Amino acid sequence: MAVPKGKVSKARRDKRRSSHWKLDPPGIVACPKCGAYHLPHRICKACGTYDGREVIKVSDDSKK
Repeated sequence: MAVPKGKVSKARRDKRRSSHWKLDPPGIVACPKCGAYHLPHRICKACGTYDGREVIKVSDDSKK
């Protein structure tokens, strides 16, 4: 039966596991209308458009 030869310390165990949990940054795209960056498949907060049409009204204060 396979038995570990010695105890693996917490530091050695955690070093081994450290590279498995890295997160990928979310993809960010530029709005085709105003050029502001936002997450894909979401409404642009700067101009209020999605898929080429205006979905929400955005006041002029937030565009600055």
